[in-house]
Amino acid sequence: MTIHPIIRLVNRNLTISINPGFLIWQVIFPLIYIFVAGYAYTSLIEDVPFGNKSIDYPTFLASGMIGFNIMNSTLISGIIIWNDRRHGMFEQIMSGPFTRTDYILSNICTIGIVGLVSASLIALVGYPVFFDSVEFTVITIPMIIFAAIIGSILFGSIASIISTRLRSSEGFNVIINTVFLFLAFVSTAFYPASGSPEPLRTAFYLNPLTYLVDVIRAGIFGNITEFVIIEMGILVAIASLLFIIATKLLTKLDF
Repeated sequence: MTIHPIIRLVNRNLTISINPGFLIWQVIFPLIYIFVAGYAYTSLIEDVPFGNKSIDYPTFLASGMIGFNIMNSTLISGIIIWNDRRHGMFEQIMSGPFTRTDYILSNICTIGIVGLVSASLIALVGYPVFFDSVEFTVITIPMIIFAAIIGSILFGSIASIISTRLRSSEGFNVIINTVFLFLAFVSTAFYPASGSPEPLRTAFYLNPLTYLVDVIRAGIFGNITEFVIIEMGILVAIASLLFIIATKLLTKLDF
């Protein structure tokens, strides 16, 4: 039985990407942050308004961490592409029964799988934290799946674009970590926009991670509003644009 080339590349991507360090960063760090920082900051941040309800800070943080983990998991895409360029693996892959299209699609599938698994793990482990506030509806799971897929494509495209423009390991690590840390902390993943000074609040809503986190929270807490639907449309538009740019750069890239 012949395995499809894309499946073979996805298996290869997952094999080289999933390691103890990655698992610690994707699972252990979010859990520590949720249970330590979440409850430590409760005395500073009281109930956070979200739609027509208020949720406590650990609940707010746990739901935001799902979005953070989806974004963080897409670093895999940039790392795979950059390492393949650095070590000459792309030429070896292209000498086999693979095309550039196979390579691009395999990266998309890889980050989609990792994004879904990461979101599921944090949702599962964080469930006891936001148990009292959860309002499961028929669209809760579809909303989280939507967020995982669109988030993976959007942030995976950003990581891929960065990886195609840099050749030095120092430059790649500095730029990609700086960009993703900026996106993480200038968003509503860790703290609410309410109460923030106006320039920072505006910056929150120039950040696609804020929209992603809003969609996730809307699905978990049953607060689907017209604004959330608009945010979903914005995410699709940004993800589509970045994906097109990343694909064009990858197809023209001289490895």
